Amino acid sequence: MNVFAFDIETIPDVEAGRRLHNLEGLSDKDVASVMFHQRRQETGDSDFLRLHLHRIVAISAVFRSRDSFKVWSLGDPDSGEAELIQRFFDGIEKYTPTLVSWNGGGFDLPVLHYRALRHGIVARRYWETGDEDNNFRWNNYLSRYHSRHTDLMDVLAAYQARANAPLDDVATLLGLPGKMGMSGAKVWDSYLAGNIAGIRNYCETDVLNTYLVYLRFELIRGRLTHEAYARECQLVRDYLAQSDQTHLREFLTAWSQSQIT
Repeated sequence: MNVFAFDIETIPDVEAGRRLHNLEGLSDKDVASVMFHQRRQETGDSDFLRLHLHRIVAISAVFRSRDSFKVWSLGDPDSGEAELIQRFFDGIEKYTPTLVSWNGGGFDLPVLHYRALRHGIVARRYWETGDEDNNFRWNNYLSRYHSRHTDLMDVLAAYQARANAPLDDVATLLGLPGKMGMSGAKVWDSYLAGNIAGIRNYCETDVLNTYLVYLRFELIRGRLTHEAYARECQLVRDYLAQSDQTHLREFLTAWSQSQIT
């Protein structure tokens, strides 16, 4: 079975902000400031924008197939948003993997939906619900309670929003590194500073945490034995140890120093 754990990083869609709020002539930074301010007025405290007002700047993934394991960010640092989204859905079209996320049902996938709509990205396999392939009738990517997309946060909380937990907390409790060097709240500032590489690196460590939590989930539901779980974790360690990417080797070091049994 192919497993595709993923995570996205986003910034304000300042183009949408200009259109919706008549902000022509303002810089990207100023448009975003207005968007954040208006959102705080709506919510009373949070400036986290509505999902249709996000733009994707990074999509990172862990891909585990029968014969391989890989961690990477889709496209190149200078790839446009449409290319990143197209690559994401092309992977689903080619491999029909099990998607794994943390809050993917509540954030990542809806954002991908809106942005695919914006760019006209065709993704027939992803949107299939059984009309053309009967295998998708009872297990597709769109249903909250199907496993073709496993939103770990949602499943572990028994689909109760009041029981949701942050990935950073859960990863740390499992002896994983958790957040390393950045958070989603810092992505916009990093983008303005031109640090796309840093955003992609952060996204990759986040998706590693997600995948490793998924392995633990596979253990507790009996899909992996303790021996198989240990082998899968070792596969990840070996991959990270052989990597020439500093952030991946730092993840391995932090994992070795914090891991529990």
